[in-house]
This record gives sequence, structure tokens and C-alpha cells, in this order.
Amino acid sequence: MLPPNQSIRPGVATTPALLVLAHLRWDFVFQRPQHLMTRAARDRAVYYVEEPIFGERQDHLNYRRESCGVTVCTPHIQSGHSPAESQARTARLLSGLVEAKGLLDYDLWVYTPMELPVTAGLSPRVTVYDCMDELANFKGAPPELRRRESQLFERAGVVFTGGQRLYEAKSERHPNVHPFPSSVEVGHFAQARGGLGDPADQATLPRPRLGFYGVIDERFDTALIAEVARRRPEWQFVLVGPVVKIDPAELPRAANIHYLGMKGYAELPAYLAHWDVALLPFARNAATEFISPTKTPEYLAAGVGVVSTGICDVIRPYGDLELARIADGPDGFETACQAVLDEAGTAAARLRQERADRYLSALSWDHTWAQMAGLIEDAAPTAHAPAHASHVLLTGSDD
Repeated sequence: MLPPNQSIRPGVATTPALLVLAHLRWDFVFQRPQHLMTRAARDRAVYYVEEPIFGERQDHLNYRRESCGVTVCTPHIQSGHSPAESQARTARLLSGLVEAKGLLDYDLWVYTPMELPVTAGLSPRVTVYDCMDELANFKGAPPELRRRESQLFERAGVVFTGGQRLYEAKSERHPNVHPFPSSVEVGHFAQARGGLGDPADQATLPRPRLGFYGVIDERFDTALIAEVARRRPEWQFVLVGPVVKIDPAELPRAANIHYLGMKGYAELPAYLAHWDVALLPFARNAATEFISPTKTPEYLAAGVGVVSTGICDVIRPYGDLELARIADGPDGFETACQAVLDEAGTAAARLRQERADRYLSALSWDHTWAQMAGLIEDAAPTAHAPAHASHVLLTGSDD
């Protein structure tokens, strides 16, 4: 039996529910999907559907309600079936969820085109494609991803992109595309300027500290970090985040390179508070051509000088506005990091931070979501037929 729907605050006018197809686990790194869906849940029911987990039990949908109001749904699919059959089974679970929850009017929000077949049987009011990255360029991307993205473009009423570079690539493929680069919770990261205690796992490290947080995968320039760390053994490189899709044995190892693992979103300001330089050491490859790193405005909100490789959505606007230093290759990257260290505590540093603060004052995830919600309503048809679906087995979070 499903619990009562408590995603809507009492007394607040409701809007159509939102079904979200995501390729990222809710409990993974807190980033764009979590920021947006946390805000969406303030005035609508949000069902965040993760990719399936395969096992021996019969198909069922596991769910849990987060304190922010989002209901996280994890399909459990019996293993041993073809990919097409597995997606058909997931589709039946989602159709059953719609029926069981009585969702007569709902929108579909898609992050991953690969999961488009699981929407069979759904009749959303509006289909939204939030293209937060060029997933087809990532390591191990299936070849059919591009074809399914084309199908998604045909169905979508509105398309959002995770940055300006992606907008330029996608705007020719759909008549209603809007760029929404990474935003920021300024107040959260500004805590780093308020004397937060040094986390225990970095407290014993000497200064200066040059830090990075985020997913460490094929986008991370391991060779660059290895070489700069070799040249500057007195600099401590603090790398925070999970290692994904690359062999940990391939990571650079040195006495001044420190892997601290994944941290919660709430913990990040404390790490930033004790860094001297914040790094965006991304490799220049197909997987990074279209990225818009969320951490760029977060680093700036924390008051830490930023050095990045030449990523398009960091160059525009942060490099162009001289809010971040852009440098490629070990020579340039080392020089840029030294420049941040040399500028610390000077009038030039204070002026740079003042300009950053003025720029950040116009950014917020609240504002981003409000704009997106308006565009979804603009894309909504005047009439919509309710969806119908079959029965589904649902289980609680104690599964």
C-alpha cells in the first residue's frame, strides 16, 4: 500500500506531478538534478525514478520519501532478460505507479534518453528534456543513445541545456530550447568565509592547499595533476569525490596528492574554507566539450580563487570576466595557481571577490527553477487526456 501523498505543502495550490527519469542516483553527488527537484517538490509531487537494480526477485518498485519532499523510486527488475524486455518491465512499473497514485495530470522530465522506452504507456501533459551533458560523448556510452535522443527531441515540449555550449549544439534540433547553466546556493557556500572548522581528514595537511571536489572520472586530467604535483611538492592537492569509470590504480600517487573520498553537500564549505586555490582540472576531450561545472560558482561563492583548464562554459563567462584564471598544460596551470597564491590577501584579490559577488548575486537555483517552471507551463497544451496504466507491486524503503 502506498503512503498518502505528502509532497504538496498544505494550503499551496498544486501543479501537475513530475516524473523524473534520471541516470544519476539521488544519493550520488548533490548536483543539478537534486537542486532542481528539491525546488520542484515545494509545490508538486516529484517522483525521481532511478535506473533499475537487477536481481532474482520479481519486478517491483522500491520507494522512499526524502525530507525535501521528493519520492525516490528505484525499479527492481528480475535479471536474465534482454535490455528491451527489461525496459518493458520497467515501463509497466511506471505505468502502475501513475495508476496507483492517481496521477491524472503529470509532466515527464527526462535526463537520460537511453531510458526513453520505459515511458511506453505514459501520457504526460508535457515532456521535458533537461540535457545536462552530452552523454553520448562519455566513456562507455551505448551507440543507440543518439538515436533515442532524436526520438526524445520529437516528443519534448521544451528542452533545457546545462550550459551555453550545449545550447549552441542542441538549439538547431528543437524549436523550444533554453540554456540554463549551473547555478548556485550562494549562502551555503559563503559559509566557507565564516571560520568553519577544518575537517579532520585534511586538518593535518600543510598549506598551501589546492583543492577539487566532484566526480573523478575520464573528464579529470590526471596527467596534469600528476605533473604539477611533481613540480611543486610543497603544494598539497586535496581531491574530494568518488572515483567513477576509471581504474583507481591509474590515479596519480604522490606524497602531496590526497584522495579524501566522497563528501556530503553540507560538508563542502568546510573543506573550501581551508583551501588556498580551487581547481577545475578537466581534461580537454569529447567528454568535457559541453560541460558546465556546477562547482565554478560554488568555489567563487566560498571566496576561493579559481583556476580552470579551458572549458568553454568556464571561459564564458568566468574567464572573460576575470573571475577565474584559465590555463592549459602544466606550465600555464602551475603559473595560474601561483598567481592565485600571490594575490591572496591583496587589494586585487578583494576587488576580484567583490566582482564575483556582484555576478553571483544574480544567480540562484530558486530563480533557475522558477524560470524553468514557467517555460513548462508555456509548453503545456490547453487540454490533456489522463493517463491509464496497469497494476504494479510497490514496496517501501525497508525493502
